[in-house]
Amino acid sequence: MQRRSLSLMVAAATVLGAATAAPAPLAEAAPTRSSAATTTGTTTVAPGVTLTTMALGGQDADDRWTVHVNLPVDPAGPLATAAMALGPRATADRVAAALRDSGFAPRVEEVRIPAYADRRAGTLGWTVRIGRYVDAADATALLARVKASGFAGGTRYTAQDGTDSRAPQKLHVLRLDFRTFDGTLETNYGPALNGTEKLTDLVAGTGALAGVNAQWFYNSAPGGLYVKDGRLLGSATQGRAGLKLTRGGRSAGIDTYTAHVTLRAGTDSVEIDGVNRVPGEIWNCGGVGGDLPTQKPQHDLKCTDSSELVRFTPEWGRTPTGAGTEAVLDANGLVTAVNTSRGAGVPAGGSTVQAIGESADWLLRHAAVGTKLTFDERVLDGRGRRVRLTPDTTILQVGPTLVRDGKVSVNARRDGIIREGADQTFTYNWTVRANPRSMIGVDDRGRLLVVVVDGRQAGYSEGLSIADAARLMRRLGARAAMNLDGGGSSVMATAASGIVNRPSDATGQRSLGNVLLVRPRPAS
Repeated sequence: MQRRSLSLMVAAATVLGAATAAPAPLAEAAPTRSSAATTTGTTTVAPGVTLTTMALGGQDADDRWTVHVNLPVDPAGPLATAAMALGPRATADRVAAALRDSGFAPRVEEVRIPAYADRRAGTLGWTVRIGRYVDAADATALLARVKASGFAGGTRYTAQDGTDSRAPQKLHVLRLDFRTFDGTLETNYGPALNGTEKLTDLVAGTGALAGVNAQWFYNSAPGGLYVKDGRLLGSATQGRAGLKLTRGGRSAGIDTYTAHVTLRAGTDSVEIDGVNRVPGEIWNCGGVGGDLPTQKPQHDLKCTDSSELVRFTPEWGRTPTGAGTEAVLDANGLVTAVNTSRGAGVPAGGSTVQAIGESADWLLRHAAVGTKLTFDERVLDGRGRRVRLTPDTTILQVGPTLVRDGKVSVNARRDGIIREGADQTFTYNWTVRANPRSMIGVDDRGRLLVVVVDGRQAGYSEGLSIADAARLMRRLGARAAMNLDGGGSSVMATAASGIVNRPSDATGQRSLGNVLLVRPRPAS
């Protein structure tokens, strides 16, 4: 297909007035598609806060629905229960041959992964697909025949493969200029960390002007390092990206963070495995000490540890119950109770420490009613410098980083968005393919850019790969940018208009672990 070089992302930057030179195009566009970004509306949310919605790209004549056939992890494994979206060429060839024997006409396609800051471009794997249809119903009908013949799979829309930077996109950009805007950007999570809330409810309940989804959440609670107003409320996924807010929520920076919490009992000490999360379950991995199958970050993977110490603060709400040991501490760190099962409430101003496995024995030996336990919290930035946790410090760890020092820079391996092992289904589906994305960045003028791109909506907005999300943020003028939670969680709302994007879940906006809110200046 003939293509030309004008980039819609450059057009988007021009529409928003980003102060950046036009870089090389992300991709070339089909002649039949428009090469201009269309601004469908810009509104002033408050002095210094604008919301711009744009339509980018357009449908390609070759966009089609197809049947995507799964591959077995074991090359000789059963095909009816295969679960890999892609795999080695030899496995793909075996599945394709079996499909041909069953009367289908499959095609084997190479999937390439782009270059990231810590990984070269190359072949990620091979897929097997059948058919190309304009209507999704035709692909669904073929899928039923494929499954009836002893294969597993699903339907895919080719415009969402993450290979076409000119696919249709609906983009929403909230820009905060603190030279004019006298309010703040802050986080909120509702009545308790252990529970989820809808963004529109939090906007309305706090008097916010606007908001966007923020961190990943697991077991109904935020996942990753979470520091709010100087209080450490969530464990770090060691080395992942994070947004740091200071100056009362009027200054933002993006870095990578690690954290260590030490529990001291007299002259003895031990590292706390987590803060405000279910003991034994380390979502996104990247924890401390004995986690399986890995100590490295692995996004959306649950690692486990049978021996853990987890601290709970009053912000959590109702604590997990179960076998193990538990110490209850008052506001001065004095142990008021030691329990041989878990689930006690957290005292106001105090905390509890839950222990499972061998760690339960340590806690029983060192925690006795009337003794004092202390906690040492150390948060380090990407240069290994200690971050002072003052009441003016808020950190939301999400990731990956998209832009550093004005350049596209994604640490895909270190941020855990490339899966370890042979099965690269997650890497393909989450990182390489197009999805709804929420992002935040800071431009050269110190303005905040909060961005939501809708996705998984064929012909309306396909979404972005991580690589294209990074390039988009750079072309919107960001000198630093980071990915937020996305997919069905991607939502933006204003107090005046309600939800401004189209969340991809059929049921609408999700309940979220926490959010970012644009708040007006408090009345004096």
